[in-house]
Amino acid sequence: MRTVTVTGHGEARVVPDSAVVRVAAVHRAAGVADALAGADSAARQAVATGREHTTPERIGSTAVQIWPTHDQRGTPTGYEARHSLTMTCQDIDTAGALLGALVQAVGERLQIEGVSLEVTDRAPAETAAREAAYADAVDRGTHLAGLAGSELGDPQAVMEGAYADPPVGRAMKASLDAVALEPGELAVTSSVTVTFQLR
Repeated sequence: MRTVTVTGHGEARVVPDSAVVRVAAVHRAAGVADALAGADSAARQAVATGREHTTPERIGSTAVQIWPTHDQRGTPTGYEARHSLTMTCQDIDTAGALLGALVQAVGERLQIEGVSLEVTDRAPAETAAREAAYADAVDRGTHLAGLAGSELGDPQAVMEGAYADPPVGRAMKASLDAVALEPGELAVTSSVTVTFQLR
């Protein structure tokens, strides 16, 4: 039995509707205990602020670190402690308001590690991308079968792979009250490898 194997590609675009905010509470001090206490105090303030914008189960610690600090000459100057947190918001406007509130509440002990925009329900976009990928595979297979002087037959095997590109959006703008986050679009893509019988 003669066969042809092709890989089709499909894409669907969707607007992100939620956000994950990653921040760290950071504090420097001469001693380990003071550095850790300062970071803990800032983290508690960050968590309290976060709970005003999202639910407690969507706030979590991801790391607590402490290390020695040095000046430009390599002389020890003390210690720096860092308490990293993630906060998931139901919508992007809330995430922007949360960032502004964290800046006001935590001040210079706050570091913003990043914000990722996400899609709450990816299933419809994944389905659309998969359907487009399979249709592309059929088109490619039909073309190749014709070049070989044959017709495309029934599929014998199908293998899928899918992934999502980062959001393609506009710039973030910072203000004292909030951070304006622009959702842009998220490209959900799929690849489908199909082996067809040649008739």
